[in-house]
This record gives sequence, C-alpha cells and structure tokens, in this order.
Amino acid sequence: MSGAQAALDALGQIPDGEIDIATAALQLARVDLPAEDPTPIAAHLSDIARAVAAGLTEADTPDRQAAALAMVLTGEFGYRGDAKTYDSLDNANLIRVVQRRRGLPVALGILWIHAARTAGWEAYGVNFPGHFLIGLGTGRRRVMVDVFAGGAVLATPALRTLLSNFEGPDARLRPEILAPMNDRDVLLRLQNNIKLRRLRSGDVTGARCCNTDMLRFAPAAAPLWRDEALLADRLDEPSAALAAWERFLTLVPTGAEALAARDAIRQLRMRFN
Repeated sequence: MSGAQAALDALGQIPDGEIDIATAALQLARVDLPAEDPTPIAAHLSDIARAVAAGLTEADTPDRQAAALAMVLTGEFGYRGDAKTYDSLDNANLIRVVQRRRGLPVALGILWIHAARTAGWEAYGVNFPGHFLIGLGTGRRRVMVDVFAGGAVLATPALRTLLSNFEGPDARLRPEILAPMNDRDVLLRLQNNIKLRRLRSGDVTGARCCNTDMLRFAPAAAPLWRDEALLADRLDEPSAALAAWERFLTLVPTGAEALAARDAIRQLRMRFN
C-alpha cells in the first residue's frame, strides 16, 4: 500500500466535516502518479489561499465572492475548463490539473471550494446533472457558479437551460438538484470520472483499482461495493466478488437490490461446487 492509499484509508475513518477536500484530492492524484512530487502542488494550494486572502476587502456577498475567486483562479492563475480534450484522464487528476491549469468541472470546483473556504466563505459542491457546479453562500443569497466557464454566476434561466441541455426540453429545476453535496461525494464524483473513462477504454483493471481506492475513503458507499463485485467478477476473481456482494448486503439488506445481490451470491457459490 502506498502512502497516498494509507491517507485515503484514514479519510475513510473520519467524519465528512473533517475532510480537507483539496488535500484529499491531492492524495487521490498521487495514487495514479506516484512518481510526481506533491510538494509543488501543496505549495500552489497555499498560493491560491494567499491570493484570495489579499482581495477580501469588498467580497461581502456571494456574488462578490464569486468575482473575487474568478479574479484569482481564472485571472491570476489561468484556470480554464478543458473543452478541447475533455475526456483526458489528466482533467480529473489534481496534479495534472494544477500543472496544466485545465480540468473537468469537478476538479476545478475542488480548487474553487478550497480557495473560498480558506477565505472563510461558505462553499460547496452542487451535483447538477451532467455539469458539476459550486454554490457560494446560503439561503436566498446563495449563487450557483460554473467554474468550467471561468466562474460565471448562473441565474435561474441559465440553470434551466443547462438542465434542458442534459435532460431535454421538459426538464424542470428541482430542489435536490441544487442541494449542497458533502465533500466525500464531491471526491467520489471526481473519481467516478476516472472510473467511467477507464471502463469506456476497456481498462477494467484500472477501473477496479479506481473503485477500490474510492472504497478506501468511502467504505459505507453501497454502490461502490456493488461495482467492486461486478468488476471483480469481470476480472474472474469470484472470491473477491463474493466478499464484495456480502459487504453490499450488510449495507443494503432489503429491497430489490438486495434480492439481486443474493442471486449473484448464489451464482458465485455454484462456481465453487
């Protein structure tokens, strides 16, 4: 086990509120890039915090906070969404994102959340369908920010348009779409991008490694245990698949998914007879 993986194991044992989201994302990046020195990336995270702190004077509303963050992250440091090579795995690895100043919405969002929180502002991920956003502020004063677009603040009409592009013309904004995510779920969304891209390229082993590392910091996430079972089965590891299904059942003991899990367990056990 690498030091980064040990750090992820430790994250899996602490409450969500104690997670430092940028540091956690850096540990995830180190797992895939063990030869890279993380020191310059950690130093850059500190540089971002200092730059935001230097411009705090008038950032007393969420709109002004969004503008201040954009001045630093988009203006000073040059972060942009990577529309040209969107599906590159580099766009979901924080080390590469910092080096290239390009990334997916969720990877950029982690940097924005980090910057906002170091300034003492309320910031969180928003699990918007098809396009990760961040939220700043609370209640009626909160704003939704598209970090992929350089920090554009999205009013309700723009949010409806964005949702319609993903769900179709009959899509309607729903409260749960704009609800704050916890940090563990933000990190899971980041890694899910890697897992899905590896699967699409046929790299089942790589997808399994990614899923296993996700389980390190989110051991109570039942869907990950289901994916672990399915991926282990595809790799012809029936014992590992069986153990993963059994763990899934401890988290989801009833319902249709539990019935499907028990059926999968029966089929796996038949292989041992």
